[in-house]
Amino acid sequence: MRQKIVAGNWKMNTTAEEGQKLASEIINMVKDEVNTNVQVVLSAPFTHLQSVSKLVGGSKNVGVAAQNVSEHESGAYTGEISVSMLKSVGVQWVIIGHSERREYFNETHEQLAKKVDAALKGDLTPIFCCGEPLEIREKDQHEAHVQQQLKDSLFHLSEEQIRKVVIAYEPVWAIGTGKTASSQQAQDMHKTIRQQIASKWGEGVANDIRILYGGSMKPDNAKELMDQPDVDGGLVGGASLKSRDFMGIIKSA
Repeated sequence: MRQKIVAGNWKMNTTAEEGQKLASEIINMVKDEVNTNVQVVLSAPFTHLQSVSKLVGGSKNVGVAAQNVSEHESGAYTGEISVSMLKSVGVQWVIIGHSERREYFNETHEQLAKKVDAALKGDLTPIFCCGEPLEIREKDQHEAHVQQQLKDSLFHLSEEQIRKVVIAYEPVWAIGTGKTASSQQAQDMHKTIRQQIASKWGEGVANDIRILYGGSMKPDNAKELMDQPDVDGGLVGGASLKSRDFMGIIKSA
């Protein structure tokens, strides 16, 4: 059985002090209330990563993710953060290709492929995001759109490499809008993604890859979504900023 993952993406929210408080609350709740084999990931802003990593310590159940990473190892790239920098402050995971990075910062498929390569080379676990905007969904081109994202950014990987990647499906039209894909819509797309992985690397790899749902997951819809056979957890935005709400999602896993 694939291990469930619940990752909280704090985005550009919380001060350092607020982030420490939130992380501490979540870590203590997980310790006291969770007795299942669910992996929790806290994706804090860059400024918080070191302090959150120290709070997490050696926990097997809670990990720390960055929200982005440079494809470059080092050099004259003002404002960028490298894999080695993230590793030096205890980061183990990194979100790559979030829809907001694609839309607002024009990250391309080619660039994201290089970021995936950099993360894997540095032994960080990539959470690779894919998904479609509303106009693509309404044209019934959502499957082809997501398949192209995966093909252009992941299909160069070896079987050994792809096994280390976590995929997050984001229906972009359901992020920050209050809309949520139905559990069947989520399952259909997750199944499509798994089938595409199988077509490239085989059924064994596809059955092992974890695919998260990333579209306005909340405590009241988390269980229905994560009960779907191909939904292996969630990449959670707004609800991850409230420790008790985030805890409700974790327990649903």
